Amino acid sequence: MSNMTDRVSNQDLIQIAKRQYEQEKRNNIPSEIITLISRGMVYPKDHPLRSGTVEMRYMTAYDEDILTNPSYFEQGVVLDKLLEALIVTPVDYSTISRIDKNGLIIAARILSYGKEYDVVVRDPKTKNELNRVVDLSKLEPGKFNLQSDDNGEFEYVLPDNTKMKFKFLSTGDDFKLKSSEFLERSITQINDSRNADEIRDFIRYKFFAKDCKKFKDFIANNMPDLLMRYEFEGEDGSTFISGFPIGTDFFWF
Repeated sequence: MSNMTDRVSNQDLIQIAKRQYEQEKRNNIPSEIITLISRGMVYPKDHPLRSGTVEMRYMTAYDEDILTNPSYFEQGVVLDKLLEALIVTPVDYSTISRIDKNGLIIAARILSYGKEYDVVVRDPKTKNELNRVVDLSKLEPGKFNLQSDDNGEFEYVLPDNTKMKFKFLSTGDDFKLKSSEFLERSITQINDSRNADEIRDFIRYKFFAKDCKKFKDFIANNMPDLLMRYEFEGEDGSTFISGFPIGTDFFWF
């Protein structure tokens, strides 16, 4: 019995040593400090990202395996797994706000393959397709005018003066939520109550559809994101502003 225990202990020690070795090697990979789109406003005051920045390392050839992992593609988590691997700041990835995810994807692309990205856009005057290059580092985040409290939550007042507090969803929340599920995940307080059952009852029996729509519109209209629009040069030398597509080659040359 002792021999079996010794073997298990030795295997555990080997695995621990391997993890420590890999962590030490990762710590030597160059990294950059990235400014979050949310400026940290959506996180509680004790959250690692409340500072408004995150440390992200450069991608290596080994990390490229994540981009070709069939299982990750099947589950639709390729970019999540990549970001989780590249983020150096000690943070639970599932708690990172969806608001910040697009910005982190762009940052990972710049650190990995550079800021230039080839796109095809249509000239609004000639209607011809043009091959152009986007400087990803010039993309700007939308304005974020809301002020959060120490919990990273925001206040919303209904027409009958009911006061609500809500939070923006994180990467750990299911992307395909029913309306009621979205509200249950987003709303954190009704007047002075933070009781989950009372919030659920409010949503089911007191939160009228017209008020619910205005609330969801308020969240959508105040959710900052990277503005995926860019100034391009047209065929006649003039410029135009246009969105541009992100293809499956985004993380490849």
